[in-house]
Amino acid sequence: MRTIILATALTAWAGIAAAQDMMRMAVTTSFHNSGLADVLLPAIAEDLGLEVQLLVVGTGQAIKLGQAGDVDAILVHSRTAEEAFIAEGYGPYRREIMYNDFVLIGPAGDPAQTGQATTAQAALQAIAETKATFVSRGDDSGTHKKELGLWKQAGLNPESFEPWYKAVGASMGAALNTASGLDAYVLSDRASWLNFGNKGDLAVLFAGDPVLFNQYAYLPVSVERHPQVKVALVQKLEEWLTSARAAKLINGYTIADQALFTFNATP
Repeated sequence: MRTIILATALTAWAGIAAAQDMMRMAVTTSFHNSGLADVLLPAIAEDLGLEVQLLVVGTGQAIKLGQAGDVDAILVHSRTAEEAFIAEGYGPYRREIMYNDFVLIGPAGDPAQTGQATTAQAALQAIAETKATFVSRGDDSGTHKKELGLWKQAGLNPESFEPWYKAVGASMGAALNTASGLDAYVLSDRASWLNFGNKGDLAVLFAGDPVLFNQYAYLPVSVERHPQVKVALVQKLEEWLTSARAAKLINGYTIADQALFTFNATP
């Protein structure tokens, strides 16, 4: 059973009225681990009088929560899964909000010499050839889906990788902790990596391949399938997430002077 973390946005300053409306949104653990939710949710409550309860899960589980009508909207980062969600009638459309990128993390000594690779495919092939320890989230999250897709593009099948391939079935933070403890390679979104405190001897070894682009999108849940969906609040939140106010907060969120996300919503 997947663990669901419930995070609630509440107004935190004297003089600001408590949020009058409430909706539920499933979001990825990578989004939550980045710390950006702690910036956006109080602003949403202040600007809209809206309390957004977050169900923090991997993309696969977020999709399932949307399919079941257990949330009003989802914010995820796996376009193939998102398009299937829409095609199957569980949501009317997807709205792109922001992006960052995936990075290959590993021991600073880089035993597989992934830092010399020119593509993500070549970096993974180098890990497989040396059988260097690799930690996978193994949880059907957006990051896990991306990782499996990269192995496939490299002509490799993770099912044949044991014992050096470690699938932990857990969040990005847990996978990074495991990689730190094992001095292993791991694929991470950049935001989670920058906000991760237990880096140990790990470092970013490979990045920059266009295939590592990581888009986050907002998907309303279909009210036709689930009449209880709070359509007006979903629309209200979407308008805020695609506004100049959101753009300023998203683009301005940094750790160690590095931006974690880039806003790219269009009007």
